[in-house]
Amino acid sequence: MSGLTIRNVIKRYGDVQVMHGVDLDIADGEFCVFVGPSGCGKSTLLRMIAGLEEITEGSVHIGERDVTRMDPSERGVAMVFQTYALYPHMTVKENMGFGLKMNGVPKAEIEEKVAEASRILKLDEYLKRKPSALSGGQRQRVSIGRAIVRGPEVFLFDEPLSNLDAELRVDMRVEIARLHKEIGATMIYVTHDQVEAMTLADKIVVLRLGRIEQVGAPLELYRDPDNRFVAGFIGSPSMNFLDGRVENGTVAVPALRGTVAPPVTMPSEGTAVTVGLRPEHLEIDPAGDTHVVDMTEALGGVSYAYLVSDTGERITVEERGDIRSKAGERVGLRLDEPRIMVFDAKTEARIR
Repeated sequence: MSGLTIRNVIKRYGDVQVMHGVDLDIADGEFCVFVGPSGCGKSTLLRMIAGLEEITEGSVHIGERDVTRMDPSERGVAMVFQTYALYPHMTVKENMGFGLKMNGVPKAEIEEKVAEASRILKLDEYLKRKPSALSGGQRQRVSIGRAIVRGPEVFLFDEPLSNLDAELRVDMRVEIARLHKEIGATMIYVTHDQVEAMTLADKIVVLRLGRIEQVGAPLELYRDPDNRFVAGFIGSPSMNFLDGRVENGTVAVPALRGTVAPPVTMPSEGTAVTVGLRPEHLEIDPAGDTHVVDMTEALGGVSYAYLVSDTGERITVEERGDIRSKAGERVGLRLDEPRIMVFDAKTEARIR
């Protein structure tokens, strides 16, 4: 197993540049997740690490080896794709061992490696079945097993759960987390689902338009984002963003009908800012009369109330407990001011 080092990686398609000088270090044994909206470059970066996309400029090292211009088969990586890509006429056992067979690995060694992968992924009872007799989650476990038997230095996952239904996605997240804990390999995982990122990652890399916005542990990005994009992308439901303006060392927020005094160094008087508040840092005041409850979303132990301010701005509030708001009610808001974040309205950078 090995870590990964990416230095000033640039990717162009003709005159169009899609990756802009990416620098990243991934430690040996780390689970690193690339997240971002569609078109941000996360899959392109993964494919360049795998050798499936040519790097225009820059370098990629796996351990001490410069693999920038190496053939994919020589890099010591194994990739698990969104589609299972299993051979329909082969059994699970044959699918898992086929790559080793094609590379001339002795039969006894193939048997041993397939047996070990099957044990890790709990596939023993399915080894004689063909893919058509498996569920979607079982097929994805087979494709992961095919990667495990190769004994790669780095595992690459390209949105492997996106074809599964919601319940299976949760089950497979647990399986992949358990797999990482058991084999301790370096894993790089691409997803657009920030919940997957938060639950799986040791390190999250947030990408936008071919650039890294921020790198850090899941809770670090959640609690201390560098800019509005990261603050809005990490967290579900998303952070509330409200227009504000600096007045007398505080921030006037029309949507809240008042001012707030977050614990930050305020910019100059009159500066336009954006106030960020997570739904769990707001509380509904039933006795208030500043906002209208547009609708509520009851999820059992937690509900989300969607409010509309006089300015038309929408605010999401997390509610717990037995008494919860109802659509059509007028309510007030209580704020956890120390938790308020402030962003420059023009640059979107965090003001600290």
